[in-house]
Amino acid sequence: MSFHKMFLLSCALFLFPIVSSQANGTSALTSAQKKEVEDIVRELITKKEPEMIIHAAQTVQERMEKETSAKGQKSVEKNLDKIVNDPSSPVGGNPKGDITIVEFFDYSCGYCKMAQQTVEKLLDEDKNIRFVYKELPILGTNSLVASKAGIASMSQNKYVKFHQALMTSKSPLNESSIMEIAKEVGMDTDKLKKDMESEKTGNLIKANLTMAKEIGAQGTPTFIVGGKLFPGAVSLEQMKQAIESARQTKKK
Repeated sequence: MSFHKMFLLSCALFLFPIVSSQANGTSALTSAQKKEVEDIVRELITKKEPEMIIHAAQTVQERMEKETSAKGQKSVEKNLDKIVNDPSSPVGGNPKGDITIVEFFDYSCGYCKMAQQTVEKLLDEDKNIRFVYKELPILGTNSLVASKAGIASMSQNKYVKFHQALMTSKSPLNESSIMEIAKEVGMDTDKLKKDMESEKTGNLIKANLTMAKEIGAQGTPTFIVGGKLFPGAVSLEQMKQAIESARQTKKK
């Protein structure tokens, strides 16, 4: 790659943080400087250098992901006690386990359903894990209904069983199918519907949405294992490694 092309590429990569900083009010370019940068990027595009453009976009994306991950991890550390010890959040596994895993999830999320298989295997194999459930309904109305029902099931001491049934259901979730599943796990659906509309249920969902935003959990599932943030559907092996690392850290 020629020096001129390398220079253009550097300018293209430099453009994003400059524009972002400007938008956030942290710095300002003069009109002439802004036009100069825009002209450089426009020249790069009009010269039809697709490989350079793709590479530039990938580099910017990777940098953004690293920055977002680092920011999210700092926020997890700052809010860890609030996240893992919130008395309103349902807890499964071993309530006195030596390692806590937190999952932000949505019942309509296909990746969450895949991750549920990993979670169940993990909890079956390791009896010393405390598991905290964080309802995060971000995929529409049916997700919200399912999350309300999940939280409301706590008052009938059916949360974990109901959660597993919702996650493993093959049918699309809507109010009708959710109530059918509730009946199957032995719940009073009239009481469930009433509790779904309680202030307590609404407040917990709001709190989860706020915390997810705070730690940068932009999608589901998002896991926190021993205080470390893991976005996405983590494999069983990755989860085991994270748990072992957390246990080793506690010993130090």
